[in-house]
Amino acid sequence: MRAVLQRVSKASVTINDTIKSSIGPGLLILLGIENIDNQEDIDWLCGKIAKLRIFNDKNGIMNLSVNEVNGEVLVVSQFTLHASTNRGNRPSYISAAKPHFAIPMYKKFIFELEEEINKPVQTGEFGAMMEVGLVNDGPVTIIIDSKNRE
Repeated sequence: MRAVLQRVSKASVTINDTIKSSIGPGLLILLGIENIDNQEDIDWLCGKIAKLRIFNDKNGIMNLSVNEVNGEVLVVSQFTLHASTNRGNRPSYISAAKPHFAIPMYKKFIFELEEEINKPVQTGEFGAMMEVGLVNDGPVTIIIDSKNRE
């Protein structure tokens, strides 16, 4: 499971010219689910995200978590995070999970993240063509892969 976290001052998802979700200060999370992901990946990644200290404290030091700043979270599914570009110029998405596996995992991830941060998580729409708008705060962008824990 791979996530790109962006600390944002605001972010939104628009589908067919309609805003589906929007947040103020917090995290925009682009989430890629792989064929080999499991509940352990969800548990580890949600715990890591909830506790990651990437928000500024009163001294301007990145020392606070999304929970500690009462930040909002928006999660958007993005299978292209598992693109393989090793051969040729057309990316392969063979390791990205197919919808029958990815959708339940996506829903479990959202549920668990809500439990970790003790508030609702905003979402995109799995499989939809989405326009994601954001104002990256910092900029701060972190990539986390549940298969690279060491």
